[in-house]
Amino acid sequence: MVSANHPLGSAAGLEMLAMGGNAIDAAIAAIFALSVVEPMMVGPLGGGYINIAMADGTSNCVDNYTLAPSAATPEMYWPISDEWPDYLLTEGRANQVGHLAVGVPGNLKAWDEVHERFGRLSWEAILSPSIRHARSGFQCSEYLSRLAADNADDIARFDATAAIFQPGGHTVQPGDLIVQSDAAASLELIATERSGAVYGGELGRAIVDDMAANGGLITMDDLLAYRTRNTDPVRGTYRGYEITGPPPGNSGITLIIEMLNILEGYDIKNMGFGTVETSHLLVEVLKIAFADRFAYLGDPSTVDIPLDWMTSKEYAVNRRVDIDPQRASTAQAGALDAGSAHTTHLTTADADGNIVSMTQTINELFGSKVMVPGTGLLLNNTQAMFDPHPGHPNSVAPHKRVVSSTAPVIVRCDGRPWLGLGTPGGVRIFPAVFQALLNVIDHGMSLQEAVEAPRLWTQGQTVELEAGFAPLLRGSLAALGHDITMVPNVAGGMNGVQVDLDTGLMTGAACWRADGSPAGLAGGAADIEARFNPLV
Repeated sequence: MVSANHPLGSAAGLEMLAMGGNAIDAAIAAIFALSVVEPMMVGPLGGGYINIAMADGTSNCVDNYTLAPSAATPEMYWPISDEWPDYLLTEGRANQVGHLAVGVPGNLKAWDEVHERFGRLSWEAILSPSIRHARSGFQCSEYLSRLAADNADDIARFDATAAIFQPGGHTVQPGDLIVQSDAAASLELIATERSGAVYGGELGRAIVDDMAANGGLITMDDLLAYRTRNTDPVRGTYRGYEITGPPPGNSGITLIIEMLNILEGYDIKNMGFGTVETSHLLVEVLKIAFADRFAYLGDPSTVDIPLDWMTSKEYAVNRRVDIDPQRASTAQAGALDAGSAHTTHLTTADADGNIVSMTQTINELFGSKVMVPGTGLLLNNTQAMFDPHPGHPNSVAPHKRVVSSTAPVIVRCDGRPWLGLGTPGGVRIFPAVFQALLNVIDHGMSLQEAVEAPRLWTQGQTVELEAGFAPLLRGSLAALGHDITMVPNVAGGMNGVQVDLDTGLMTGAACWRADGSPAGLAGGAADIEARFNPLV
């Protein structure tokens, strides 16, 4: 089973499974394909987190998030305001658009390493669907066209980017065939040279030459020095299920475990989905999580993180007393947050019982909007996630990773991988995944119902509600003291895979908030013995 945020991404993963590959082969082929057909969200020159649970009990979490270049300084941007909502904005949007917005990429390095360690198929086979879609083209979706139109002015600033997404000076339209010949050539080079094509090779030289010519900071030394972090997952339990995912500097799974620990003291099932009682409780728990996020979480190489304490059952007991069931708390988040709502997630599972849950990004839509000439590859803008003001925990510094809210979760049941789940959505990611887990475990929803269900979000100020909630909920929460804002969606296209551990039956799901499409493969090799004995 493969569930990704574009049908051609899911199909690429399925192709690997049909060739005899495993969940890791499927995941890496799917993410390469998404780099072609969902280019506004992801590409080899971005960053992310990968969560792998193997059937033999092996777990591995990969932190392949971007780093600030070695020449980065806390004073490299000029903030325009010390107040929200303009706190993160800088003069000329230099931390968002253009070459100064780019962090040292980690995606391709991680995809190569993960495949080398866990994959079965050849690297050339993994790249083949993405090369095919780049060279032969794919039909532009309404989603891609709309997002390209929303970013038309920035895209037009960069000739190579505009050539793909504004052919003839007009934004691509639904149904248009998007051909990316330069990207196909780059992917063919990667198929031959693996990650060395970027980290020391021809594509890397193209990147650093473009940086030098346009005021960027990334050097070949930065690329050669990049290393992924491979760690054991952070672990927690909720009603007998084990919740696992990347540890800090990722904040998502740590805070999900903290929130689930708090909710374990409540009868969520009988309280019901979407009720005033449940929704108020979720809002209050989110406020606690965000307050702790801003106080304690950061790059573990620069911050001493009390992980065991935050994820302990004892700490959850102490935090429950802060929740008043009859009124909104006055606690604020305590800081401001960066984080893009634009990324991608995919989940894969195979017949052996292996599951991959991975969230990868180039940060904001179309990243920095810079496509390196001649490569067809978009550069990220993950520098926008730093605090542009000097002297703060998340201020810019050389070689520093920003705090990420991604939450590629894997849930184990009786020690076996049972559910993989994740979503795009920036700082709304882990609250959305948290709610989906409650939907499945407490509310008994199917996986499809769980990812489709309406969501809410707050980090301590206004409470965002999706329109799918009952109309009376807005007024009832307001009566408890919450400031309510109705929004089209909270976070992005969630997808996941669930495994029935008794039968092996898999369920894939993807929601309406993106172009997601699950794809499954059933059947298998012929059983000659069964031909002669149908009862076998």
